[in-house]
Order: sequence, then C-alpha cells, then structure tokens
Amino acid sequence: MQIVKTITYLMNRHTINLINFLKVCFAILTLTLVSCGDESGNKKQVTTTTTTEDMSVAQDSSTKKILFFGDSITAGYGLDDMQNAFPGVLQQRIDSLGLNYTVINSGVSGETTAGGRSRINWILNQEIDVFILELGANDGLRGVAVDETKANLQYIINAVQKKDNQIEIVLAGMQLPPNLGQDYTRSFRQIFPELAQSNDIHLIPFILKDVGGVAALNQSDGIHPTAAGHKILAQNVWQVLGPLLKK
Repeated sequence: MQIVKTITYLMNRHTINLINFLKVCFAILTLTLVSCGDESGNKKQVTTTTTTEDMSVAQDSSTKKILFFGDSITAGYGLDDMQNAFPGVLQQRIDSLGLNYTVINSGVSGETTAGGRSRINWILNQEIDVFILELGANDGLRGVAVDETKANLQYIINAVQKKDNQIEIVLAGMQLPPNLGQDYTRSFRQIFPELAQSNDIHLIPFILKDVGGVAALNQSDGIHPTAAGHKILAQNVWQVLGPLLKK
C-alpha cells in the first residue's frame, strides 16, 4: 500500500516526461527491494531527488521573458490556435530574428483592470524583463468610471516597478466606439498617453489600429480580431517592442 501511495504522490505532484517516468519506476523498484523497516527514510530520499531535479529545470532557462498581461485580445479569444494570437505571432518573429526572448501569454478573457489588479502580485512571482499591459477595453464597454480604470492601471504599473524598476513596461492604448458618448470615449482614450507620460513608460497608441471596426479583420462579434487581424496587432506592438528587444 505504501508503494501505491508513493506512485500516486509522485504522479500527482509532478508532470513527468518519459525519462523522468523511468527514473520514478527505478526508484519504486528500489523501494520494493529494501526492507520495510527503512521505508520512511527511502521515501524522503525519493522526494528530495525529485525536488532537486525540478529546481534544476527551473533554473536552466537563460532566456529573457516578455509577459503579456491582458484580456481576451491578448488571450486570442475565438481563435482555433492560441499561437495565432498576437503574442504567439510575436514569438515567431522573435525566434526568426534569433533574439533571446520567450513570450508568456497571461491574457484572460473578460478581464477588467480591477481583475488585473487583483492578480498582478501573483503574476509577478516570476522573472520578467518586458511587461506588456493590455487592459481597459472591458472597463470601457461596461462603462466603468474613467478615474477607476486609470487608478487600477496605475496600481499595476506601480506593482511592476516595485518588483524591479529595470523592467521595461509597455502600455497598450485602447479606444472605444463613439456610440458610448463623446465625453466618455475622449476621457477614456486619454488614460493611456497620460499614464505613459507620467510614469515614463512606453506606449502603443492604439493596439487595434487598422483592425478595430474593420469587419473583415474581426470575428462575427465585431470585437475580437481574426487570425489575420492579430497579425496586424502584432505589427502594431512590434513598432514599440522591437526597438526595445534590439537595444
């Protein structure tokens, strides 16, 4: 029974590839051969070995990290393959140029700035070199007060800078349809350049440039870009991100 429990513990705690699985089998065979009186000591040894292997894997990556923190646009809502979302398209471009960066897609469909604020500290429990902030559209569509949206974005920016003031922050600008009212849409649009200027961070003026409002480049909901639309989004982002990576 102890052997079965050990197998269950190891399989539940770790995602094991073929090589590691064979190592586990060998460890279980060793446990079978030793005396029952030394069972607890051997179990501890197996656990320690596995943990050490996990740490070496985690420390093995030397590539720099680009984290995209956004909503359904970043997440690639409605696409058959997430790699067709603009962060995935950018990873392909980065790889083709031989740049030593890995893209992390942290987009969540339906995310608001309040939602981003609530999860930012958890997201920052990893090394990040470039932070792309793409949030706010859902606030605007829900009519959230502009001051509240701006305060939430500022909180996220502060959290990133507090973690490491060397992280390059890129803020993705967003605009709203005019039917939401001229005063609101104008005030909302100004959130992004104002934050970029006051925090001395990089700005993508309008991430949906040449895509927003173009039926052929959006899905049937008229909001989320198609794969072709995401390629244009990637180009919009690259105009700001590219020089940072090549610097």
